[in-house]
Amino acid sequence: MKESSRQDQPIQWEELVAKNMAKISAKILVLSNKGGVGKSFIAVNLAVGLSRRGAKVGLLDADIHGPSIVKMLGFEKQRISVSENGFQPYPVNSNLSAISMASFLEDPDMPVIWRGPMKMSALRQFLAEVNWGKLDYLVIDSPPGTGDEPLSVIQLIGDLTGAIIVTTPQDIALLDSRKCVNFLRKLSVPILGILENMSGFTCPHCGNKIDLFKSGGGEKSAKEFDIPFLGKVPFDPKIVESTDNGKAFIESFPDSESAKALEKIFATIDEQIRKTEQGKG
Repeated sequence: MKESSRQDQPIQWEELVAKNMAKISAKILVLSNKGGVGKSFIAVNLAVGLSRRGAKVGLLDADIHGPSIVKMLGFEKQRISVSENGFQPYPVNSNLSAISMASFLEDPDMPVIWRGPMKMSALRQFLAEVNWGKLDYLVIDSPPGTGDEPLSVIQLIGDLTGAIIVTTPQDIALLDSRKCVNFLRKLSVPILGILENMSGFTCPHCGNKIDLFKSGGGEKSAKEFDIPFLGKVPFDPKIVESTDNGKAFIESFPDSESAKALEKIFATIDEQIRKTEQGKG
């Protein structure tokens, strides 16, 4: 991905981002302060779930160093085309388009060895020069942590609709999720809620529930910080299967307990944001 010749004109960049983002009704950041909690899994399924509900959705993979949505949505070998209107995001389905740094790499095993300014430049182009068109939602999958990428996205967009914090129930993950809460509050970003992923596992042989990483910690943290608790998503081994096969879990296993939990959470988010947007109108 090459830097545009407009890089020396920050005011113009701000205008381009603002113009492109103005076509999008709601912008949702999905983040965590710890890796391995299933944040990209939630972001991908949220984007697919909203698109299945009839919304026009864009999915931006803001993880420059470890982009994964191309694998999770099955467009690993697809190159992104460029037209006079900018970069064309990959059409996942009739209501969903997506873009990722992985689509610009010649070799999928090639590391992106960039410092902060280069990452800022790439994210700026994703927001300003991707032809997202008119969308109901832009879902942004952020890498773990509260550093360059989420900070750049928040500052560039300026008016994020809200953020979803993904955590798992064990204490170390909850400690990190609390840092996300304070990060978002310092930057005045509305928090849509905390989602507890990998919350329990139902044994396929005996039917008993096993708390692999404890349970209920996400809900406890939400109460502690007085923010919404979005719900619990049970662990399911089929999540690995669907991810490796390049298809969203909620489409591959719609009748599973985890998929039903996800759909319920996504419906709540959709209804919450639609009511907020109607109130603005």
